[in-house]
Amino acid sequence: MGQMVTLEAADGHRLNAWESESHAHPYALVVLQEIFGVNHHMRRVCDTLAQSGFHVIAPALFDRVEPGLELGYTSDDVKKGLAVRAQIPLEKTLLDIAAAARALQPRKIGVIGYCWGGTLAWQAACRDMGFDAACCWYGAGIAAASALEPRCPVQMHFGGLDATIPPADIATIRAAHPQTELYVYDDADHGFGCADRATFNPRAYALAQERSITFLKSCLNP
Repeated sequence: MGQMVTLEAADGHRLNAWESESHAHPYALVVLQEIFGVNHHMRRVCDTLAQSGFHVIAPALFDRVEPGLELGYTSDDVKKGLAVRAQIPLEKTLLDIAAAARALQPRKIGVIGYCWGGTLAWQAACRDMGFDAACCWYGAGIAAASALEPRCPVQMHFGGLDATIPPADIATIRAAHPQTELYVYDDADHGFGCADRATFNPRAYALAQERSITFLKSCLNP
């Protein structure tokens, strides 16, 4: 369903992006990757969302360091992904996200992210980037940035067994943003939405997916 396209950020950087759209796609959505790149899983995420009525673009955020990098889910892949992420300043990553959003204008635009992308979706929601809704799945950096104020409605999803996002972090987010729609799936771990990971939780994934789609459509309704 999808295809690789090229975007250009405001600083002239050119990057790949996976674009998916169905025959009926009234909703526009930027999808933000995990620390494994726009790999087969993220492309599947995009195609699944397209089937639900979204025109989706997922910018390849690793392209600033290693164009075309796609990782798996071994411990070595995790180390590689973290190392690449550490080389990319947040402001540069936000330029790439903004490039994806521009490609979807002039419609209302949402953003959804997973893992690293979940944190980035929160950052994007709190800046003047024109997003009308943000959905964050297990973003480990959200608590540290909880002093930021979102400029659009935000929905969050966390796993109750996720050691990288302990209950204290979730409590910090709740206290700072009591108006934010936040769900914790008690029997789910980090990465519970990825069928290629040992932590995949079909029940939690299905519920979070349903909630995300309903939330995004309600905010992006033309």
